[in-house]
Amino acid sequence: MTAHLFDNTTIPVLEQVVNFTQARHGVLAGNLANLDTPGYRVRDLSPERFQETLREALEDSPPASPPIPSSSSRYEALKHVEDSTRSILYHDNSDVSLEHQIANISKNHATHNMALSVMVSQFRLLQAAISEQVV
Repeated sequence: MTAHLFDNTTIPVLEQVVNFTQARHGVLAGNLANLDTPGYRVRDLSPERFQETLREALEDSPPASPPIPSSSSRYEALKHVEDSTRSILYHDNSDVSLEHQIANISKNHATHNMALSVMVSQFRLLQAAISEQVV
């Protein structure tokens, strides 16, 4: 029921962005922790592949409409994006510098914070609408 409440908002999309950036942060932090480990292979989650999968899910999902319970809702279509992130982990045999890893973490952190900020804004608007307050 509540999933359908958010079908006409950006919240399901932002949820997928936050989930991806959290998963990627864990992988990148592991790279930093093991950068000097002999034989360690740098890992990453591909932001490009995630964006492509997200775009495909949005294009394949039904257009936004009044929240009517449906098995093919936009929210359910976006759950496919989360499942696909498990298969986009790739290994890179190149020697990546500490600076490159920190730059990736910084970009990932900025994306995560942006998605959370927009999501908080959406929830504040929803709260204001429910309580009939002027924003």
